[in-house]
Amino acid sequence: MQFSAPCLLGLEGLLANELRFCGLENVRAENGRVLFSGDYSAMVRANLCSRLAQRVYILLSEFEATDFDTLFEGVKAIEWSEYLDRDDSFPVKGGSLDSTLSSIPACQKIIKKAIVEKLRLRYDTEWFEESDGLHQVVFRIFKNRVSIMLDTTGAALNKRGYRELSGDAPIKETLAAAMAELARVRADHIVIDPFCGSGTILIEAAQKALGIMPGMNRPFAFEEWKQVDPAILTAEKERARAGERRDAKFRAYGYDIDDEALAIARRNAELAGVGDRITFEKRDIRDYHEDFERSSVITNPPYGERMLELKEARELYRIAGNAFEKKPYHSYTVISPDDQFEKCFGRPADKRRKLYNGTLRCNVYMYYK
Repeated sequence: MQFSAPCLLGLEGLLANELRFCGLENVRAENGRVLFSGDYSAMVRANLCSRLAQRVYILLSEFEATDFDTLFEGVKAIEWSEYLDRDDSFPVKGGSLDSTLSSIPACQKIIKKAIVEKLRLRYDTEWFEESDGLHQVVFRIFKNRVSIMLDTTGAALNKRGYRELSGDAPIKETLAAAMAELARVRADHIVIDPFCGSGTILIEAAQKALGIMPGMNRPFAFEEWKQVDPAILTAEKERARAGERRDAKFRAYGYDIDDEALAIARRNAELAGVGDRITFEKRDIRDYHEDFERSSVITNPPYGERMLELKEARELYRIAGNAFEKKPYHSYTVISPDDQFEKCFGRPADKRRKLYNGTLRCNVYMYYK
């Protein structure tokens, strides 16, 4: 089967490398997604192990369509009975951009009709109860090119299962994981977040360092599918647990001025299985100091347009620039949407990378020289 793993813009290369490292085949990055191929084991592994993908879709077909007849025939050509049993439910959702077929409800109706028409021929029935396992059909039409997919994931992959609560303006788990990847977090790392909030960056860094797969404690849509043998998930979870590095020396430290945020962070870290690796303390950035021989700061400071007035946020950047000393074996990875960040911080980044936090364009500024 062919699979599509959508991701935040700017993460395509990182996600492709991650999926290759997981042992998946025919991996190739495209704009906003990464494609790969394999069987149901590959599908389960990608869901279980990807820290950067938003979802995993089975990519059933792609074709050009500028009218409803072509859309209908393209969908009908798919061998739907390979994925849908007689009683399975198959709602349709999707979107269209810069395409002739711009009416979402009309496209939904045509796609549903085409699937039903194909399944009628296979199951010799005029009515489908749709009372069994949910198979969400997803369509994307971009510049008249249609992608027809099945969502194997369910709730988005950034829903790891550990963040029951969060503070103000939390960073997405997938973006936090990307920052840990860009900072090259390893098993013996010391990681610090002086604006830790609900702890997401430190939790993602800890799980990466310890080799804990992000999907180990959450459900997936494919678990309701009769087409997927439950033994596959069991085997993939065993494989994932065998790769965990519980003897790693990783430690992390999170600081914040909000007592409630710190309480949430401690709870989230416990749920994520890394509570014993992270120390959370109430501390202002003005009091920041550390005496480690080596450490990496990875942080998401408050954004002016979300949590503080812009002037206050830039003052925090200035304070952080003074606090984060330039010295050997210490690195700083900071995400911000403010184009004036480097000026406020006091020095240009050694490297920067453009990413999107949802629709918010950001830069990740990396200091390591």
